[in-house]
Amino acid sequence: MLADLSPLIAATTQWLTRAYPAGGGALDGALCEAQARQAVTVAAWLRYPTPMDAALVGMAGPGGSARLDWITGHDETPTPDEYAWRTWVDEVVASWAACLLSDATLARAAVDALDGSPHTAGTPAAFRRLLSPDDLDRRAAALLRHPDLLAPVATLHHTGLLDALQPGRALPA
Repeated sequence: MLADLSPLIAATTQWLTRAYPAGGGALDGALCEAQARQAVTVAAWLRYPTPMDAALVGMAGPGGSARLDWITGHDETPTPDEYAWRTWVDEVVASWAACLLSDATLARAAVDALDGSPHTAGTPAAFRRLLSPDDLDRRAAALLRHPDLLAPVATLHHTGLLDALQPGRALPA
């Protein structure tokens, strides 16, 4: 059983960086992707808090990007290779990541909520680009962090994220 969220994190990160691309060259692209990956990682760890949750989404699949594509106006028919990775996009995780990218206070609360999580056991997780973006990060991810542009995706599951961050609440997948 897959108890690892890396396929879901990679696909959802790729979806976000294609929907909200960096404006500059290779460095901007890398900085934008790093910020998206950190937000998606935090969102995925909150959404699937235990190894069992991760294994279950690995077996059942996260649902794909169809609704997100529709909301953001992506109407091209995907190639078979593109279709394959798009099936690993998790709509809730993408929505939560959009919330975190557009609201620094919410991002800090989400990272703080991971304290003691099985995902953060062992090596400390650092989310500097998500929590403290510098000027280069902000410029590279101008679209990815723009609250108005992210709003259609962020509002999809914003309430669920707020519920997941309530102290003492179980984090159901």
